[in-house]
Amino acid sequence: MTIRLTSFLCGAWHAGAGPERPLTDATTEEVLATCRTGGVDLGAAFAHARGVGGPALRALSFAERGERLQALATAIHAHRDELLDLSTANAGTTRGDSKFDVDGGTATLAAYAELGRGLGDRRFLSDGPGVALGRTARFWGQHIQVPRLGVAVHVNAFNFPAWNMLEKAACALLAGMPVLEKPGTATALVAWRIAQIVVDSGVLPDGAFQFLAGGAGDLLDHLGPQDALAFTGSSATAAQLRAHPAVIRHNVRTNVEADSLNAAVLGPDVAEDSETFKLFVQNVVLDLRQKTGQKCTAVRRVLVPAARAGAAREALLARLGEIVTGDPRRRETTMGPLASAQQLRDVRTGIARLATAARVLAGGPEPIAERGWFVAPTLLEASDPEAEPVHRDEVFGPVATLIPYSGAAAEAAALVARGEGSLVGSLYTNDPAFAEAAVLALAPWHGRLWVGSDRMAEQSLPPGMVLPAMVHGGPGRAGGGEELGGERGLALYLQRVAVQGFKGLVAPAFGARAAETAGA
Repeated sequence: MTIRLTSFLCGAWHAGAGPERPLTDATTEEVLATCRTGGVDLGAAFAHARGVGGPALRALSFAERGERLQALATAIHAHRDELLDLSTANAGTTRGDSKFDVDGGTATLAAYAELGRGLGDRRFLSDGPGVALGRTARFWGQHIQVPRLGVAVHVNAFNFPAWNMLEKAACALLAGMPVLEKPGTATALVAWRIAQIVVDSGVLPDGAFQFLAGGAGDLLDHLGPQDALAFTGSSATAAQLRAHPAVIRHNVRTNVEADSLNAAVLGPDVAEDSETFKLFVQNVVLDLRQKTGQKCTAVRRVLVPAARAGAAREALLARLGEIVTGDPRRRETTMGPLASAQQLRDVRTGIARLATAARVLAGGPEPIAERGWFVAPTLLEASDPEAEPVHRDEVFGPVATLIPYSGAAAEAAALVARGEGSLVGSLYTNDPAFAEAAVLALAPWHGRLWVGSDRMAEQSLPPGMVLPAMVHGGPGRAGGGEELGGERGLALYLQRVAVQGFKGLVAPAFGARAAETAGA
């Protein structure tokens, strides 16, 4: 039976109208669900969020909002097995990759629930210490942060239908802003089921959570000066969102996480029999296999010293040969299909484009199955480390290019910089001097840098893992945005205000101690 996805707006579920868009089983191409959004009143949804959801959330303290996030995490986790099965069907993920998405989302909710408990019974935040502004301390200044009065509109990507939605919602709801979630349509079945669980739980105030299934329609037309827009997806779509008249006219606060040609850099000191080298190979292959390479943090460029290129090539090809591509429902499968027919077309075209500047070592654009959106894990090698397609074209699938370099930190950083901004870069070295030089040279082009070495190899989480305590985002091509990072993740949804006046009035009301118990 085909499921029809519905939208939850103004406190009710709406089937929508107009042409239906199919959602398929990524392995069998069977139509699982359809969605359509014509006929829904998004203007009313914005009004409902601003007039009902926002005031109700702002009436709660950070601790009370945190309690609700924890309750949501618990409610969603209770349906974990069902959500994993839906992910395997609609997104083509193995069970392990499904857990990566669903558990990542609930873990982030729980992390922000804990942050809310730590922030306590406050409804605004003091931002740093107060400061004397005149000849004496009588004239005083204090920065505070208060919830914005609009709607947090979240336009999410197809690759992480659970995690992408829940991480954004966690930050906005804790900050005191109602959310309107619009998932990537191709894999929206998981997000829709989570939306049902959120609504059925009754945890959130009326108007605090709304959900739009299908196309965006006139969603952005209703944005105003107090709203926030957070987007994850392609840089081309991000440019369209930023150019929308309402975004420009109202200077809508916008956060973008976009394309990212992430790089892994192997240091010249790393011996082939070291734990660091093994970690390097393990993580590069993991990024190719996990989620079928459909991760914004996956490595796309693999920089190795020319003296180590042969060993790296041999080790990577050996590990790639162990990947079992097939039906993700089978226990022996370690990599499933891509998420959609469009993804398959894009990835095959992208591999062919890279192959004009790099030699295919494994895989390639050729079809490997009669049905389903399957592509082989693909490794290429560039003869020219500056070849333009290698640093220009992100292929959003199980694809990476090996790039030999001299071993100098400055050259590695210059090559990485040709990608014009990344979410995460990984560096493998046991040499403190090389690590320091590389980190400082790479830092301006990254939102996060991950340094692997012998001493942390057994305990580290891989560089592709996004953690609630650390910022996620990057400059330039990566979108210029920033999400998560603990309390930093609330910044998009809070307004920083400088309050100036008599110290005897300002400091008691808005200083750090006052904020612990003050209401808004």
